[in-house]
Amino acid sequence: MAFRADEEIKDGRAWAENYLLSRLNDLSIEERRESKSFLEDLFIDLGPVIDWYPDWHPLLNIQKNSRNIVVPHADCGYKDLDHTVFFAHGFITCPYADGQRVIDSVHQQLRNNHALITAERLGVKFYSSKATAILVKCEWSKPLYEDGTIPLSTAMPLILEKAIEASKMSSCAETWDNMLPHLLGKPHGRRSSLFVNQETGQAIKKTWEMLINSGMFGPINTRK
Repeated sequence: MAFRADEEIKDGRAWAENYLLSRLNDLSIEERRESKSFLEDLFIDLGPVIDWYPDWHPLLNIQKNSRNIVVPHADCGYKDLDHTVFFAHGFITCPYADGQRVIDSVHQQLRNNHALITAERLGVKFYSSKATAILVKCEWSKPLYEDGTIPLSTAMPLILEKAIEASKMSSCAETWDNMLPHLLGKPHGRRSSLFVNQETGQAIKKTWEMLINSGMFGPINTRK
């Protein structure tokens, strides 16, 4: 099936609105309006709703030690995430506590040269009136493209850093087809995703094929 970014963005937005706003019936009309308006701004600021982050995304941070971790999680350093919606450049999580453990866990992450990960408690309500909405944001060091995707000059150093780490412990190389969601994020097409455009995706593919053909990971695994 062809990758239709516009449809994926529309569907993700509808899902997020339903998930974060539909349970707020005990709030006043004005409070619900404020939450809806803030969420609309987040779609602009954080980009589209996504299913997976690419392996190299800073939000998965340096504590990520397994390819099975595809979104921020306790195994990559976060604490008390609950009722979470993931966007391309950040996420909203809504624990029933005050959210301080989430904020503290973000502040404890080691910094990198590609992005700053920030966390703040919001003044609006999402998911439940009894939950505390926390915004965790990836503030990129370099500007994004006009379409909101990540430029190759940002993505490629992150990809190469992960590739070098993986080469130290890998026994085989994974093909482009096997690595698609891990390199492009999900949802994705053959050469692009909600994180990278066609031109960037094609460059990532060429680089990945060069890396696996170099033998640095070991023999190529052709099984799906």
